[in-house]
Amino acid sequence: MNRFHVHLNVADLSSSVRFYTELFAAEPTVLKADYAKWMLENPRVNFAISNTGQPPGVDHLGIQVDSEADLAILGQQLDAAGGAVIPEEGATCCYAQSNKLWTEDPQGTRWETFHTLGEATTYYANQAGCGDEGVACAPVKPQQSATPTRSKSCDSSTSGCC
Repeated sequence: MNRFHVHLNVADLSSSVRFYTELFAAEPTVLKADYAKWMLENPRVNFAISNTGQPPGVDHLGIQVDSEADLAILGQQLDAAGGAVIPEEGATCCYAQSNKLWTEDPQGTRWETFHTLGEATTYYANQAGCGDEGVACAPVKPQQSATPTRSKSCDSSTSGCC
C-alpha cells in the first residue's frame, strides 16, 4: 500500500522532534543528528524533518511505494500529468537507499515518488568529505532539464560526491 510522504526543513531539529513526537504521540522511527522520520499508520504517512542548511518549510511531497512495479505505475501517471519526470536510481538520501522519480507540479512543488531498497549510514551518498553543505537530495528541477540527471549532490563528477 502506498504511503504519503512529507519532508520539512526545520531550523531547530530537537524542538521540532519534541513537537512532532507529541503531535503524533509516537517517537521517531529514525533519529539522527540532522534528521528524523516517523512512519505513521494513522494517517499512513512517511513524515520526515531535517536540518541540513535548507530554508525552513516544505522541502517536498511524495508517495512511497512498496515495489518497483508500483513505482513504474506512478511513473506512468507522472508522465501523463505532463511534467518532466527525472529518474534517480540507487539514490542515497535521508539515511536510505531508494529508486526515485522526481517531478514538479504546475506551482513548482517538488514531488518524489520512491521505492526504498534499504538503509544507509549517511544522509547523502559519500557524505564524508563531500564538501556540499546543505545540498538537497532532489535532482535538478525538472524545468531545468528535460533529460534524466542528478543534482549537484548526486553528480559523480562533483568533488567525488555520490
